[in-house]
Amino acid sequence: MLSLRKLVKVYPGPVSALRGVDLEIPLGMFGLLGPNGAGKSTLMKILSGLLEPTSGEVTLDGVDIVRHPEALRPHLGYLPQEFGFYPYLSGEDMLLYLLKLKGVSAPQGLKKLCAELLERVNLTFAAKRKVKEYSGGMRQRLGIAQALAGNPKLIIVDEPTAGLDPEERLRFYRLLAEVAGERTVLLSTHIVEDVAMLCPRFAVIRQGQVVAITSPTEAKHAIHGTIFEGTASTADLPSLQRSHRVTQAVLFEGRNRVRIHAPDANVPPGFERVTPTLEDAYLLLMKDTREAPVPAMAQVAR
Repeated sequence: MLSLRKLVKVYPGPVSALRGVDLEIPLGMFGLLGPNGAGKSTLMKILSGLLEPTSGEVTLDGVDIVRHPEALRPHLGYLPQEFGFYPYLSGEDMLLYLLKLKGVSAPQGLKKLCAELLERVNLTFAAKRKVKEYSGGMRQRLGIAQALAGNPKLIIVDEPTAGLDPEERLRFYRLLAEVAGERTVLLSTHIVEDVAMLCPRFAVIRQGQVVAITSPTEAKHAIHGTIFEGTASTADLPSLQRSHRVTQAVLFEGRNRVRIHAPDANVPPGFERVTPTLEDAYLLLMKDTREAPVPAMAQVAR
């Protein structure tokens, strides 16, 4: 169990990146969803021991890893948002180098362990190929291979699918789902689909604070029957946004397909009730709650 208590991080300025984050993260896959600048990467760096919090506590299975970061390192696998591979090394040599840097040992030698890890992430065919020739998805799979080394208790992946094409993203989803067995995998992302596909539970973070802890099913159920969809011209859209709570407006065939959150069913003519999506729920949580109440999505952080 990974536990966060009243976690605060203030940068010089001052800039409050985290403002009292409380989370209990169990075994399995857990998502941290929020827009860019919400504090996700700061939180990931603190959890991985790369950054000290201003205040607060982080424990892994009861051990305070802020005070004792050395206790975390043997049990951590980390895939940062940007991984600095050496482009002219082969995938095999790059992974061997990373295993040595991490101090990983293997009864039958690092060479065999490296081959096993590459096979697990489906990169055996490219083991001798230079990393500069890898696609974005192949680089991410190589990153997961080094994160798996040493059989860690905690794996942290920060924005792992950003920039991947749809096929590579689906391949990476399958790999992450396989990884989340008897360990904690924390997935930090701004992509709603990542959470919908992978995470039984997730937290939503906004402006350095957790605003909800829920599941994809619970989040959608909380707004069932309150989402309506219709069309609006570009000229009419600003007026509609002032009079209703618009969650999405997507241009389609020259007109805007608009989704509205309306618990009282007071919507313009032509709008029809539709099945809510996780993106609807997420975008509602991103609205300023001082203007309108956030729907109760399971456990809402206060």
